[in-house]
Amino acid sequence: MASNSSSTTDLDSQVNVEDLPITFKVKYIGSEVARGLWGIKYTRRPVDIMVGVAKNLPPNKVLPNCDLKVSTDGVQLEIISPKASINHWSYPIDTISYGVQDLVYTRVFAMIVVKDESSPHPFEVHAFVCDSRAMARKLTFALAAAFQDYSRRVKEAADAEAEGATPSDTITPTRQKFAIDLRTPEEIQAGELEQETEA
Repeated sequence: MASNSSSTTDLDSQVNVEDLPITFKVKYIGSEVARGLWGIKYTRRPVDIMVGVAKNLPPNKVLPNCDLKVSTDGVQLEIISPKASINHWSYPIDTISYGVQDLVYTRVFAMIVVKDESSPHPFEVHAFVCDSRAMARKLTFALAAAFQDYSRRVKEAADAEAEGATPSDTITPTRQKFAIDLRTPEEIQAGELEQETEA
């Protein structure tokens, strides 16, 4: 029976493109340099570092409460409290390369954003803590739905171009690669162990 319960929670997490935009109440943990474009191996250590810093914040410092909105355009973040000078920013869908629910801190959602490919550290991991593990999972599925829609638009633009239509300037052909890890933290853990034993 236990295996059945995990599939029903996944059904609750499922998000379709039609469901977007969805706004999640999260706390922004921060960002760290990532060493690669996608894979839990590039988000794990930065998340550990950020969570470590967050756990040691002085009593008068708190993580900002944010509204994180996932739409087909990407991710928008608005800081609700405490008030900040810059309280609103966004990550266009074509700059996000990876999203995952962390396997150690299962309420944490992490994503890799590509800033400027010419910079010495072009990749950044941004991490957010959700109210529940289920919410972190749903956020991952929401981003997956946005990715799906984006890749459909990229394909349609490419097809239209192949048929001789004027190329659409809204989609840059450079950033068409991204990955989202929809495995549960347990499945990721098992996969990582498998890879380590194979190596």
